[in-house]
Amino acid sequence: QVQLVESGGGVVQAGGSLRLSCAASGRTFSRYDMGWFRQAPGKEREFVAAISWSDNTYYADSVKGRFTISRDNAKNTVYLQLNSLKPEDTAVYYCAADLRIEIQDLRNRYKYDYWGQGTQVTVSS
Repeated sequence: QVQLVESGGGVVQAGGSLRLSCAASGRTFSRYDMGWFRQAPGKEREFVAAISWSDNTYYADSVKGRFTISRDNAKNTVYLQLNSLKPEDTAVYYCAADLRIEIQDLRNRYKYDYWGQGTQVTVSS
């Protein structure tokens, strides 16, 4: 089992940047597939980015080229660098984790059993 705690959210102007962090408990972090999802008011929670235990990365089309996911197994932490932010990126961002997720399922929120509490990102125009 793993516990996740996100941090790094805030208010930023359009075009700005933020770096979100997700700190995980447990000694087997390196074996987990990790994902970032976001949920805007009145909308479904949607996939943003994922990084597999083997460091393969995947992105939603809406953030490709602007966001970068990475992990530091020595620190039990996964990061999401958000650049060139747009007002439509405003949402609560959630970190998620699970073991042995099939590649084709990494974008599927229902395949993740462990979730953080979320961190708010607000982009002003």
